[in-house]
Amino acid sequence: MNAEPLLEDIRVILYHKHHTSARTVFLRFADGGVCAPEPLQPLAAVFPEEEFDAENSTLAVHPASLAMVLCRHLGLPADFLEIDPEFSAKVEVPGQVLSFYIGRFKFIDPPCAQFTERGGRFCAITELRGQPPAEMELLRRAYQAILGG
Repeated sequence: MNAEPLLEDIRVILYHKHHTSARTVFLRFADGGVCAPEPLQPLAAVFPEEEFDAENSTLAVHPASLAMVLCRHLGLPADFLEIDPEFSAKVEVPGQVLSFYIGRFKFIDPPCAQFTERGGRFCAITELRGQPPAEMELLRRAYQAILGG
């Protein structure tokens, strides 16, 4: 169980997009997963896009509140992340449905040092091939949203 009750039913993929080159990298945690605050369970299944109408879905939590709580959970300064209010998905895991979002690191360069010491690293989407199917689908959707596709 998470230390933060707000995060119990939420997962977030964290990324950095360079301001001038648009190079996008995703944070892979030491456990090999790309979801925070905890990895997805092996039997996770992403709701098909046609079954989830993001435009008519209400955000369960304010993006700024989610970013602040996630930063605190990860031991980062409160201003490190920004949650994209335009992107959301639903993921089913045994016994529950999770709300899924993407979060952007707000600085010119990715905060590699903060995660390298914990076993994490930033990876291009091509380096993440081989992740579990649910994570790959979420990464695909996130990448499309980030690049405006």
